[in-house]
Amino acid sequence: MTILYFVRHAQPDYRFGVNSTFPLSEEGQQDCLRAAAFLSDVAFDVAVSSPYRRSVQTIEPIIRKQKLQLHTDMRLRERDHPGGNSNSNEMFKKRWADLSFHEEGGESLAATQERNMAAVRDILREYNGQTVLVGTHGTAFSTIMRYYCPDYGYEDFIRIINFMPYIVRMDFDNESLLKIEELFYIEKPFHGVRNKPEDNKTEE
Repeated sequence: MTILYFVRHAQPDYRFGVNSTFPLSEEGQQDCLRAAAFLSDVAFDVAVSSPYRRSVQTIEPIIRKQKLQLHTDMRLRERDHPGGNSNSNEMFKKRWADLSFHEEGGESLAATQERNMAAVRDILREYNGQTVLVGTHGTAFSTIMRYYCPDYGYEDFIRIINFMPYIVRMDFDNESLLKIEELFYIEKPFHGVRNKPEDNKTEE
């Protein structure tokens, strides 16, 4: 059996950097320690993560404690979009009603799902029979959930939007999903996007 623990990042601080470099907020730094403590009894074989700073920072305490090898995969990054009103409730509803929809200059949920699932399949093949820590994002992980649970949609996405960090375990027999279990979350306010030119392509 292969076990994947997906860890959605802790609360970011959007005051510094751009999409790929936003660090965790002070609260986020403390919350990722709580997530690490929750997973302290799990023996991981390897860690694979989105290369975005907030994702890597969230799982770093586990990586350091267990001396894990970290692999980053750009396919696991968050959905790309141009900022503005892309994180409005109206846009959330449009995207989940039609996964092929995207705003000008943005990426559809279908495209996000395609690259994230390609990464997940490779993880399952390469680390078959192992326990893997996976650093992810809110929308990116939601598209993975949609792949395995076709009824997953807008309401499910909104339910987890404030879960930072958020941990879900998935058990597989080769590439066949056996079980999904929601394990842990901390609720933090979703702040959306800052409307400054340098903040392009920001999403949770």
